[in-house]
Amino acid sequence: MWDVNAVSAAVLSVLKTYRLSEADAKDVCQEAWLELFRAPGVLRDEAKLRAWLTTTARRRALRMISRNRRETPRPLPDPEPTPEAEVVRAERDRALWAAVDRLPDSHRRLMWLIAHRPELSYAQLARELGLSPASVGRVRRRCLDRLARALEKGGWV
Repeated sequence: MWDVNAVSAAVLSVLKTYRLSEADAKDVCQEAWLELFRAPGVLRDEAKLRAWLTTTARRRALRMISRNRRETPRPLPDPEPTPEAEVVRAERDRALWAAVDRLPDSHRRLMWLIAHRPELSYAQLARELGLSPASVGRVRRRCLDRLARALEKGGWV
């Protein structure tokens, strides 16, 4: 029979070259063993066990590395904002909505809908605003550009 510890140690030593954490390397090794036991006919020559497990573990390690690259960690929000942060947020919001109030009526309505009804599709926004669906994106872009210039002029951007 197999010396599981010896074969696992050999697989783990190969996985070190992939710079996985120790826990991830052990998980990959364990997954390779599980794959072997889930498909009993996959290994026809017991002499090739170490090679088969190593190849399987390498493939799994590459998948793990690829998956981890795609996952971008998001910063955790502050559990409770400080009073200073609340004041800054309130001032920023006040400046934003003051700038929105200075926009033309159609742009104000669009900004209100985007802020308060984000679930609306472009077709629904078009109906609400009396525009063609094809023009909503252009109007939105012009509106946001105008708003950004106003906020920049006020020192908020």
